[in-house]
Amino acid sequence: MQQVDAASLAAHAREALLRRNGIFEGFFRREAPRLAEACHEMSKRFLAGGRLLAFGNGSAATDAQHVSVEFVHPVIVGKRALPALDLGPEFEARLSVVLQEHDMVMGFAFPGRDAAVERALAVARERGALTFALAGEEGDYSFDLPDDDPFVCQEVFEHLYHVLWETVHVYFEHREQGHDVGASSFLYPMLGREQQRMEKVVEEVQGSMLQKLEEVNQMRAVAAETEAGAVAEVAAAIAGRLERGGRILTFGNGGSATDANDLVADCLTPPEGLRPIRAISLSAESANITAIANDIGREAVFARQLIAHARPEDVAVGISTSGGSPNILSALDEARKRGLLTVGIVGYDGGRVVSERRADLAVVVRSDYIPRIQEVQASVYHVLRVLVDRLLPSP
Repeated sequence: MQQVDAASLAAHAREALLRRNGIFEGFFRREAPRLAEACHEMSKRFLAGGRLLAFGNGSAATDAQHVSVEFVHPVIVGKRALPALDLGPEFEARLSVVLQEHDMVMGFAFPGRDAAVERALAVARERGALTFALAGEEGDYSFDLPDDDPFVCQEVFEHLYHVLWETVHVYFEHREQGHDVGASSFLYPMLGREQQRMEKVVEEVQGSMLQKLEEVNQMRAVAAETEAGAVAEVAAAIAGRLERGGRILTFGNGGSATDANDLVADCLTPPEGLRPIRAISLSAESANITAIANDIGREAVFARQLIAHARPEDVAVGISTSGGSPNILSALDEARKRGLLTVGIVGYDGGRVVSERRADLAVVVRSDYIPRIQEVQASVYHVLRVLVDRLLPSP
């Protein structure tokens, strides 16, 4: 393993996390008016029976997965499920078959142009869909890459679709109910309980979006100060295992499952300048997950896979916003029993992963709001991925 001073490694992690805040600030202050308008258009299409269809290749495909789970399985109590689909790897062929009137289409492409994504967006746009290009030029709402680092671009776009998801519920309920914003009232007190002109709502929602920007930047700044040392320690420990021939085995639920998939994609097919490293996402194995859940129980869905795959030189990385999901805890216990290095990337106060020391090492994003936790966790594991590469010996 390359010899890098621990303090220097922690300083690099801190600087990398903080650098993202200026990029987020510039992008969302510039784009908030368009995003507020886009949410308004999305609400009308959802009310008319439209669906949100998402796709991308490589690590961008995990964002399509994330979009689907956020809209279908909302984490705010009382929010209804909205129809969204990840079209998967054959998205170009599937889109032409499944596209319907009033649908919305979101294509992910980074760090460079993706001809298949552009063709699919062009087809969708011609057929009347509301289209989003992240990034690209073929959408009704097209966005440029906000940075040269594809990891940072992905993090910006994750915050973008989280904001779309959070805000579309406000328009949806305001338009449907006319005056009562229901469970969104604690997030959007400016809506009150009196009917308002929609133009006023658009204006106020822009301000709410900027509040969300400030929240995620503040959380990332706190993580830079409190967790940089932990990120550096995790990177060094993982690099040591990889040098012994180990692999990274990741797992998580829901949005954290897509993060587990994304981390593995970043390992196997990394951006230019980083070397591939061995990794497996247990969250990507839908047949195994459903078979184990059906035949044994939900708590065993990752632990059972670890029994099949794990070797003592491997690393088990559990990603959880709560730090208390039973199947995550069970998997970490199984991994530790088999001699793996166990790592938790967790939210809240670390949950049971931290309080019961269920992982050898942990990085904690301290918050109780899931979308913001996930956004900062993405920054954490992206910085971690770069540090691990830095520590590995030269080829």
